[in-house]
Amino acid sequence: MDGGATHMTVKWMLLGAVLLSLLSLLLYGIDKRRARKGQWRICEAALLTVGFFGGSMGALLGMYLFRHKTRHWYFWAINWVGLALLIVLLWHFGRGGA
Repeated sequence: MDGGATHMTVKWMLLGAVLLSLLSLLLYGIDKRRARKGQWRICEAALLTVGFFGGSMGALLGMYLFRHKTRHWYFWAINWVGLALLIVLLWHFGRGGA
């Protein structure tokens, strides 16, 4: 891959990660509010999926800010693994990986 295409790939990946992180943060906030009100909740699979596939920064921030899902070890694990995966992919494509 040439340098310009690599730069664009990283740019799109970062944009996707930012958008998914914003979505993830929003979902954690909504779910916490619904939990307090005893309303229908967002399923854990949705929270974990968005966090793992690019939204891990927002998920971790949402867990911290809203004090939500912090007692579930698998939320911590999946979101940290998702963040590590994102960092590895950005590093790989940022250095010109195919």
